Amino acid sequence: MLAMYTRILKAPDHSFFLFGPRGTGKTTWLKTVFKGAKWFDLLRSEQLLKLLRNPEQLRFEVESLGEGSWIVIDEIQKLPQLLNEIHSLIADYGNTYNFALSGSSARKLKRLDANLLAGRVFNRKFFPLTGEELGYDFATDDLLRYGTLPKVCAEPRHRIDILDAYVMNYLREEIQQEALVQNLASFSRFLEVAAVMNGMAVNTSNIARDAGVARPTVQRYFDTLVDTLIGVWLPAWRPRAKVKEVSHPKFYFFDTGVVRATQNRLRDPLEAAERGSLLETLVLHELRAQINRANCGGEIFYWGTPSCSEIDFIWVRGGNAIGIEVKAVSKWKTEYGSALNQLSVEGRLERCFAVYLGDVRLKDHAIHVLPLKEFMRDLARGKIF
Repeated sequence: MLAMYTRILKAPDHSFFLFGPRGTGKTTWLKTVFKGAKWFDLLRSEQLLKLLRNPEQLRFEVESLGEGSWIVIDEIQKLPQLLNEIHSLIADYGNTYNFALSGSSARKLKRLDANLLAGRVFNRKFFPLTGEELGYDFATDDLLRYGTLPKVCAEPRHRIDILDAYVMNYLREEIQQEALVQNLASFSRFLEVAAVMNGMAVNTSNIARDAGVARPTVQRYFDTLVDTLIGVWLPAWRPRAKVKEVSHPKFYFFDTGVVRATQNRLRDPLEAAERGSLLETLVLHELRAQINRANCGGEIFYWGTPSCSEIDFIWVRGGNAIGIEVKAVSKWKTEYGSALNQLSVEGRLERCFAVYLGDVRLKDHAIHVLPLKEFMRDLARGKIF
């Protein structure tokens, strides 16, 4: 029997988009929260074809519902034309009907210049399981090796097969169609190189050379991964105008298990060289999920200089900035926090935190040094930002 996890995201009381990577549990959550909703599943060929032939059919079926009804349209990017019908219904009836529109890709919507219902529909995101949703009951190495996709966590005996299938059937085939790829081999080489570069500053020219494809093609491939929510850019923060700082963005995959599956490393033990970037990926996932869940806004950056002084994450909102350093070590050393303490002394950081794999909370000058699970708990309780 599959383990069931309680997802913490609170449903808005207003029409909303719900975007998240495939396999994160959007459909399961929607079915749990909106049990009596009118449901349109665009992954089902019969429903897709019916609405493709006659998009106005959506209006006919919605208008037959009572006031306050919820309408769920799963995988809305499969038929962007429906957004015009939804726009018309909202314009005609206001909040009489509420829509929950899920999707695993914004690429087709952007490419077709779809009506994104600006100002009429809220935006929410969905992620793999967080530490809180797992009840903090996990072995850290398992999270680093296999990630937190719900099906992976629910079926540990089959997690390697699940992740292999995810990469082969989804990343390498469905997403290459999104990228309009004619040569699947070149896209596969790019994916492997991008996974190896996970958590590093990206120079597209170097990746193009390593993957054996043109630089504009590499940029298009990265754009596709971002639009399909498989990865995210982490821009460089540059607060010190008179000091030379790095400017290249970093790229992170959305899940550590997907990173290792794409690298063909699922059957290998964790190596010291990969633990750092995987722990950063896991922490970034927690940060992004909390920002969405708490609806607290702000942006996440990293900071660095050419001399290799670096801070993994900077959360910025308005004039406030909070620094977070991540170290895959069991013993904390003062030199790990030198960049954090430096920017704190300069008054550029309001608060400083560090995440490590030890089991004791520490204080290093301005830095609150927290074990991973303690950081997750404090983050979920709103104690970080």
